[in-house]
Amino acid sequence: MATYGQINAENITSSTGGVISPNITSLRNRIINGAMVINQRGFSGTAVDGAYTLDRWWNGSAQTSKFTVSQNAGSVTPPVGFSNYLGVTSSSAYSVGASDYFYVAQTIEGFNTADLGWGTANAKTVTLSAWIYSSLTGTFGGSINNYGSYNRSYPFTYSIPVANTWTQISITIAGDTTGTWTGATNSGSLIINFALGAGSSFSGTAGTWGAGNLKSATGATSVVGTSGATFYITGVQLEVGAQATSFDYRPYGTELALCYRYYYRFAQTGASRAIGLMNITATNAAESVLKMPVSMRTTPTLDYASGSYYTIHTQSVFYNFSSFGLDGVSNSEQILVYGTPSSPVTAGNIGTFYQSVSSGYFGVTAEL
Repeated sequence: MATYGQINAENITSSTGGVISPNITSLRNRIINGAMVINQRGFSGTAVDGAYTLDRWWNGSAQTSKFTVSQNAGSVTPPVGFSNYLGVTSSSAYSVGASDYFYVAQTIEGFNTADLGWGTANAKTVTLSAWIYSSLTGTFGGSINNYGSYNRSYPFTYSIPVANTWTQISITIAGDTTGTWTGATNSGSLIINFALGAGSSFSGTAGTWGAGNLKSATGATSVVGTSGATFYITGVQLEVGAQATSFDYRPYGTELALCYRYYYRFAQTGASRAIGLMNITATNAAESVLKMPVSMRTTPTLDYASGSYYTIHTQSVFYNFSSFGLDGVSNSEQILVYGTPSSPVTAGNIGTFYQSVSSGYFGVTAEL
């Protein structure tokens, strides 16, 4: 199997009848941020069930406070060709119960998987590959699920034979010819799970499609079962075909724009900055039109820190905001944010909308 690394567009190839030919227009890797380079949220902390960490990656955690996630945890050197990884650290020695599940996952949009033809007789084979570094050895597990219905699963296994060493893994999966899979829409289609521990209710036979919502293979290693155990991952790729190819390392700006479709921050944690202009429409109301850099998957919702982190500056006075909302004219390309100042302001004036305290953040989310 080819070694992963950074490649230029002209090096992307496909093989037909043993002939290597250029293929520079396809989105070969269906995973976004597979090299773990984008972390708009700046996340580093305890995993919460269903919550996003690095861009496009989220956690499954049936019990609270069992593992933490951060970018480049432990300062381990990534594999050659990569600069970042998603790092998991177990917080305790937890005995996984039958109904427990723990994993990191990415949900892929239907527009990016419709050509796979899953759920039909023409379902295409795919290969999932990644680099894994773990303090534990043994047989690890994961799965692919259908989004929405959650009633089709393909548990898989892979081996980590040497602890604390980057290991390149590859799993080839025949496409599912039955079940319900989302077509060319902006809804979710499939979910890739890398398990950190799963009970019998969420585990099944590896290497075969079956009914149910399974997150891992029966008997797989439990990362959360060992206090302080580590599990690092990068270079995740899902592609059509029966073998893994070199990692599709897209330009940083392209990868960032792909992430912006699902999440965008106008103001990051750790920076006090202007967000935009605001029109004061009443003594207790102000509004601002904010444009996203790309069209998002759907009309987003607001994602901001609750607290006195935001102000409007008008007539040389700063006024704090007590709450925010989105007007109904908001869409996938721009939003109209309205806020309620904590004290009366003068209608008809224009002010500057600020994140005034560095511990705040202000963004929008259209995640799956």
